[in-house]
Amino acid sequence: MGREWNKVWHWLAGLAGSLIISSHLMAAPIEATPEVRVIVDVSGSMRHNDPDQLAAEALELLVALMPSGARAGVWTFGERVANPLPLGPVNMEWRDRARALAPRLVDYQQYTDIESALYEAAVAEPVERQRHLLLFTDGKIDLPAWRGRKPNIDQASRAALLEEHGPWLAEEGVVVHAIAFSDEADLELVERLSQLTGGLSSKVATPEALLGAFLAIVDRIFPTDRAPITDQRFVIEPGLRGFTALLFRGEEAPELVAPDGSRYSAEAPPEGAEWRSESRYDLVHVPNPQPGQWRVEGAPGQDSRITVESPLSLQLAGVPDTFYLGFDVPVEAWLAREGEPVGTEALPAHLRLTAELHDESGSVQSTVVLRQQEERFVGRLPVPALGGTAQFVVRAEGQGFRRQRVQPVNVLPAISARHDEANQQVLLSAEHPLLDRDNTRLHGQLQGAHLDAEAVAERRWSMALPELDTALSVPLVLRAEVTLEGETRELILPRLLLFPSVATAIDQVDASPALDVVRFHEELAPVREPRATQRTPLPEPVERIVRRVQELPGAAQERWREWRPMLAKPLEDAVRDPRQSWLLLVAGILAVGLVLLALWRIALRRRRGGVREEPHV
Repeated sequence: MGREWNKVWHWLAGLAGSLIISSHLMAAPIEATPEVRVIVDVSGSMRHNDPDQLAAEALELLVALMPSGARAGVWTFGERVANPLPLGPVNMEWRDRARALAPRLVDYQQYTDIESALYEAAVAEPVERQRHLLLFTDGKIDLPAWRGRKPNIDQASRAALLEEHGPWLAEEGVVVHAIAFSDEADLELVERLSQLTGGLSSKVATPEALLGAFLAIVDRIFPTDRAPITDQRFVIEPGLRGFTALLFRGEEAPELVAPDGSRYSAEAPPEGAEWRSESRYDLVHVPNPQPGQWRVEGAPGQDSRITVESPLSLQLAGVPDTFYLGFDVPVEAWLAREGEPVGTEALPAHLRLTAELHDESGSVQSTVVLRQQEERFVGRLPVPALGGTAQFVVRAEGQGFRRQRVQPVNVLPAISARHDEANQQVLLSAEHPLLDRDNTRLHGQLQGAHLDAEAVAERRWSMALPELDTALSVPLVLRAEVTLEGETRELILPRLLLFPSVATAIDQVDASPALDVVRFHEELAPVREPRATQRTPLPEPVERIVRRVQELPGAAQERWREWRPMLAKPLEDAVRDPRQSWLLLVAGILAVGLVLLALWRIALRRRRGGVREEPHV
């Protein structure tokens, strides 16, 4: 495994070197560029959880991806916090000093003080520009015993990070991105810190995951324009200063085909171009490229990208780093030339802008076509369907013009929930910044009983639970009534599974409170109640029929709540108008017919499946 990782890191180091060489070509103009403060865990547990020194390689890769002219610094921490590379402008001297830090990253210390490391890096040299903290850790808080009784001091430090430092960092505009290097990491801690501050988090176990995590973070901190690749083709409009292609290899080495049909490769690059070819990728910079449609051959990988350098850029405004389930996202975009908005008369012909939200697999969750208002394009992206990490993509297409911006985002529930078993209650917290005790009412349904939540703080609630059998796992259905700008809406929140470790069914996950939303759209599998007396188990088909019959009342209530607003008006009209009464009769006959048909099909399957003889060889 060690030799395999060494080979993998060879190509990663090559990528870092090539990006260092071409960083001046890839860098976008720096205007109020955010600061990047890298915080590397050098605790003793990293010796075991990062045996291949992923953190050191990750730092080298990040240093290579940093655009020239940005500001950055490096901190290390174990029991003590150090700042071996103070904040400074990113240039060749800074990169050389950063690469020389590798031996310091294996000078392990015995303990892990994440709280102090984040605080000291955040408050160092306060500036008006936004600060991004990039934390490399195995995510395990382990403080020295001289500071108090263990594990109480570790738990108190963890609580302080989530309840005090996290909200404070968010208020100060400090964004925390976290990279965890171990399956044993406190993933909930790093994920929650990132979510509280609008950052990204990832668990890295492979070089592909490492590269993907860094590309996402770089996209978030240093957004750039891309030429979208569609069917292995991309369009270069006239006037571009150049483009840089990062092409991850498929089965064959990639080639570029220019609009005039000229073919280019690592052995025969375009005139004046720089082409660096490695075992898993090719990095190509083409200055003053030929305008028109280019083609990539060799089946480039999914993360391949074409970054363009042009006086004409695609700009976005009002797009948050975090989207919330149940809330549309306002979008505003426009084209700018040398920083100034392009007037209506100068826009490309037949210009059309769309906004999309892609999930982690690349599938489109929601989309909207932006409408033009003079030189601006505006719209509202529909409510996201899934929680987790996603990509927000704005694409501009016109005559001879293709451009896109990609922004990684977090998609969270508007309100998170956590089961406090010790106090027999559910604790709820507002994640959406506009929700509070004055405009939000929360209630739940548990085994047919209605439960109300009481506000305990400005943005927190508690919901008392009745006496429950701790040997039985049950779902709690949560809903919120929210009034914003004079409009009241109902939000269906993620179901919270109580006592999930008792009996976890298929597709039920014991996730952290803010990540419970990942499966909010899926119906929980029914939980089978234990019997007081022993009985002979029924055949599985019969068990399924019994469970479905038992589910019918609850399912009917759920569907009625969903369809009631749409059905109430027609039914009332039919009752008032005798001429429409026949509609009710027809609807009733159809409903009864469907039920009888379903029962007949169940019985038919039961008869067919009753006797089956296994084949013999």
